[in-house]
Amino acid sequence: MAKLALRSSNWVTVDEWESQQPDWTETVVTMRYHNGRILREYEQRAGLQTDSSSNTNPHSGPSPQLKLLCGADFLDTFKIPGLWQDKHVEEVVGRFGLVSVSRGGLQPERTVHQSDMLSRHHQNIFLVREWVRNETSATEVRRALRRGLSVKYLVPDSVIEYIHQHNLYTEDSERRNEGLVLRPLIKKAHEPVNSLDD
Repeated sequence: MAKLALRSSNWVTVDEWESQQPDWTETVVTMRYHNGRILREYEQRAGLQTDSSSNTNPHSGPSPQLKLLCGADFLDTFKIPGLWQDKHVEEVVGRFGLVSVSRGGLQPERTVHQSDMLSRHHQNIFLVREWVRNETSATEVRRALRRGLSVKYLVPDSVIEYIHQHNLYTEDSERRNEGLVLRPLIKKAHEPVNSLDD
């Protein structure tokens, strides 16, 4: 669906690495992968463009930085007990940083202020205020589809067609998934608990 939605974009692309993993992958693991890939590509390009006679590198400026782009509702998930490991939040925010776009009545500034960890890395958190409010969210689109309502102009026609072809987000498909525990919570429940003696 992401590929279909971005077919007309000449600057946003989709990488399939995460979807090809055998199991659900933590956000921080995906970010490590993309950060390594981006830096390798940057270094290869810089190496190819280095003037061998003068040993000067035209890419002497700062290397690219990876940031997690998310909505303010995603930022709020850092507060859900057991959903995130503290060390993963620390790495996402401290090592990479994130850009959070305002959504609805959520207050990302308050979320950052109320969290000691997020406050400690506030210089790596960029809060973007949308002045033209767009309340469209994946949750709202799925809800409309489940209720049989039109989502035309909310998502590209090619994506709507794909959803209908694969019978996604219907009342029946939602009922089949009812009661399923989110994969991060299942994975965390099966992790060994360190004792105080460790």
